[in-house]
Amino acid sequence: MTPKVQDPLSMEHRDKGRGSYSQGKPVVGRSRRKRSHASLLASHEASIWVTGGALILCVVMIVALLGGVLFKGLSTFWPQAVERLETVDGRVYLGAVTRTNMYLPDEAAFGELDELRGAAGKDALPREVELERSLVRTGNFKLTQNHFQWVEHALLANREKLPWATVVERMEWGRFYGYPEAFVEVEPIEARDSEGRKKTGEQLEREADELIASFSTRTGGEPAILVERYEGGEYRLLPIARTELEQPSEIRGAAWVYRGAEAAMEQFEVHHGDVIESRDARRDLEKFDTGKVNRAQEQARLAMRRAELELEDVVSDAGEDSQRATEARAVLAKATEAYQEQCEWSESEFDRIRADIDEINLANSRYQMLFETAGEGDSPPVTLLMGLDEIVRALPTNRMSWLEKLSVYFSRWLEFLWEDPREANSEGGVFPAIFGTVLMTMIMAILVVPFGVLSALYLGEYAKNGPIVSAVRIAVNNLAGVPSIVFGIFGLGFFCYTVGANIDELFFRAELPNPTFGKGGLIWASLTLALLTLPVVIVATEEALAAVPNSAREGSYACGAGKWQTIRRIILPRAMPGIMTGMILAMARGAGEVAPLMLVGAVKLAPELPLNGEFPFIHAENSFMHLGFHIFDVGFQSQNSEAAKPMVYTTTLVLVSLIFALNLAAIGLRKRLARQFESSTL
Repeated sequence: MTPKVQDPLSMEHRDKGRGSYSQGKPVVGRSRRKRSHASLLASHEASIWVTGGALILCVVMIVALLGGVLFKGLSTFWPQAVERLETVDGRVYLGAVTRTNMYLPDEAAFGELDELRGAAGKDALPREVELERSLVRTGNFKLTQNHFQWVEHALLANREKLPWATVVERMEWGRFYGYPEAFVEVEPIEARDSEGRKKTGEQLEREADELIASFSTRTGGEPAILVERYEGGEYRLLPIARTELEQPSEIRGAAWVYRGAEAAMEQFEVHHGDVIESRDARRDLEKFDTGKVNRAQEQARLAMRRAELELEDVVSDAGEDSQRATEARAVLAKATEAYQEQCEWSESEFDRIRADIDEINLANSRYQMLFETAGEGDSPPVTLLMGLDEIVRALPTNRMSWLEKLSVYFSRWLEFLWEDPREANSEGGVFPAIFGTVLMTMIMAILVVPFGVLSALYLGEYAKNGPIVSAVRIAVNNLAGVPSIVFGIFGLGFFCYTVGANIDELFFRAELPNPTFGKGGLIWASLTLALLTLPVVIVATEEALAAVPNSAREGSYACGAGKWQTIRRIILPRAMPGIMTGMILAMARGAGEVAPLMLVGAVKLAPELPLNGEFPFIHAENSFMHLGFHIFDVGFQSQNSEAAKPMVYTTTLVLVSLIFALNLAAIGLRKRLARQFESSTL
């Protein structure tokens, strides 16, 4: 057997890693070369570090963003302590400290602070040192025309949490901070007699004494006279003792008063629930019952108007003396008579509704809370009565236990998710915005997915590659990069002012000049966003179709199936997960868009939902509220941006959670379809 001869060159390469020796002998005829080092960029380890670092950076940014929104959003509704802050110059502020920061005041501010501290016997402040200050939400906007106040810690003389300091959430005028003084049950006295003549002071005083005498069986409180006096630039109702009455003409009623913070809050808890139920019943009367009557009257008016237009058309076509004109006049007379009957019925219904509302208002006005303010700044304290139907919550947060605060926290969340907004969207709930966002997103998905899938099917399965198809694909890709506001302008000009105006002219002439479809609405917003997200669906569907192997198509054709049968039974089921991915991406983008919606349907306040029990149930022509637009409005259009800032984070959290829930539902549907396909191929 011939021995194998080794190649010296291969031996050299083999031995370079071990130096200049091979099998214990030096390599002859070769000079020793310096060991070469591979470039770091040529090593796979460098690419691992670069790509892994980029991934970590992306994850950190996403977690930081979502974590910040989550923390700020979840902490919005936790009850804060109410503090009383008194400065060295005698100013008093009562409210909740929203945030504290450090800042470096200018020379003039330093001089003013030193002057105030010097007047109070305090040491001068060191220069070039940052000072601490707190932003206090003082509320009481109706009294002070101010929501917040910065308080310098260098000027603080006293800071305390008083047990009965209370924050009151109101239906109007925002939050109120004060101390509960008394609970007042009012028995009002009419200022005029049955003949409309103004009562004299003696008559008012006599009726008040009679009412006070009727209180003799009550316990736990004391009688009082309810008077109206001019204080703080306006007339206010105040309960006073009978001996303090100066002018009988001031009398507006008698009252039974439970004095003291503890007794007042006890009575508040007893009666507030019933008053809230009555207030909700009043809201239903104002919103639903009145709306139902108005709609019925409007329908009768539109029927009469349609008959008038029909008569005008007939007269212009056939003449005034024609048979058709006579019939049209009879129809108009009947419609006019029906409208007059409807107006009479509506007036009687309005009277009944107003009587019910007045009865509820009278019953609710009997229960009042007497509060005293701390006297914000250098203003004196103010005492005022507040009706229980004006109050959403009255919370002595400094006395509340952790469980009580937790209960308030969840009740605020429930209100936020299910109630209508109030106070220029800075208080209350966002349910109309949640409902509008979900409904618009679902309609958009229903509109965009079929057209996107059909377009992708034609491009991927039917069209032959050529310059026209290439141009269409380039146009689709470029369409994905068009700014969203451009789609909004297109939707406003084409859908609203062109398509909608023509629909109004053809089918809703009776409603003109008030537009029905010729304005922003739910349907036009959904169509605009469908155009915006159409490229996403087309591209994702094309990729899903291309991922289906050609062997599946060839096998179907070999079995005698046609083109459409192959697409419907073979290609589409296999591509369905990819198509669902495109729908998920489209829903995620469409639900978060704001700029187009500002032009084609989203509004600041639309408490009437576009979906209700009235035929045709979905009123696609109505404007709607949207969470994204709500965030913009509250954060940048509110008169009280500081108070609205927590609501911005909370609404953002709701929007992110909503998009996540919609995507999760779509992902679940995609997995279910994938499992069905896998089981059918076994």
